[in-house]
Amino acid sequence: MTIKRVVEQIFNIIQRILVKTKWKNSAMSALNANELLYEEKSLYKPPLEELQNVLQSILTRNFENVTVNVSQCPNLSASEYGLMDIGLGGCPTLLELGGAPYLLPKVQKDKLYDIKAICRKSMGEGKILAVGAGAGPYPLRNTNCEGIFNLSISAQDEIKNGSYTAKITGLQEDCLLEPIPDTETRCALLLNLYVCRGEPGPVLKINCKKRTGHMNFIECIRKGLYEKYQDKCVGLGGLFLLKNGKAHQHVMRDFSRSPIHTESELNQWLKFFEMPGTLHAVGTLVTHEHDLDLRLQHFHSFSRTKWGGHYHYDTTPDTIEYEAYFNVAERIVRVDKPKTTHKFGRD
Repeated sequence: MTIKRVVEQIFNIIQRILVKTKWKNSAMSALNANELLYEEKSLYKPPLEELQNVLQSILTRNFENVTVNVSQCPNLSASEYGLMDIGLGGCPTLLELGGAPYLLPKVQKDKLYDIKAICRKSMGEGKILAVGAGAGPYPLRNTNCEGIFNLSISAQDEIKNGSYTAKITGLQEDCLLEPIPDTETRCALLLNLYVCRGEPGPVLKINCKKRTGHMNFIECIRKGLYEKYQDKCVGLGGLFLLKNGKAHQHVMRDFSRSPIHTESELNQWLKFFEMPGTLHAVGTLVTHEHDLDLRLQHFHSFSRTKWGGHYHYDTTPDTIEYEAYFNVAERIVRVDKPKTTHKFGRD
């Protein structure tokens, strides 16, 4: 047998193993949504007009040009926004699923969830829009990945999926953004969603240009709301566009083979990029953990090119431009809260 023939046989064997492994992973079932623990608490819901004034004051400390209005929500399903329904109205809810302790220090791969089933159980009958940030369905990609979630569920449980995964690929460790098909409704490990009926109605519209302070866009809003409302827990969710400038974002590498115990080890494992706008970021923020071990802020972004990932902060203060559409949530639903927790890996 020639060397060429031996190499061909080895290659074919490897290919069959990879295909078999990918098929096995893709067939992995999500946990039964009815067997998970659901906890629910009300959130303090200030009037949008009050929040308008609060956010105008907050953001002016951090940006040179700030405009905050209460306005009718534009059609967020238009291509310039990219969501899977037109608005952020109707039973506005924050939903947190799993948590960082299922990823760190060692991954718990059994924590695979069905977003559709969990949203349906949390919201009851009717149509649903769910947008937010979490860990992507690793069986779909056969590797760990970021999830940028953006899907609508009809009253008849039909899915329109505008979600993406972002993963690390190739020897150069590039970012690869890929759409998630309508047939895939799983996520892994952790997820923060803003969930509503996708109805039109009033929202907070925010425009900010030229950052003069040190806080990132979301951190500035969250800390300012905490300063104003103190013990009252306030939550927002929706979409922001990074229209101009660049952002420091990460994409997770494949699951670490060794435990990760510190922020330093975590940052060595993550792959960081400076990603150019336009970025479409979806997610949530909340002012307190509310005795539910909540993640206080979490936004992931997608683009019309190859870029997507976890938003940290912008890197171009002189040219940065944000445009945001947020609604205030009336409740938080906490699902499958980790029994043993820690506080790192939540930036």
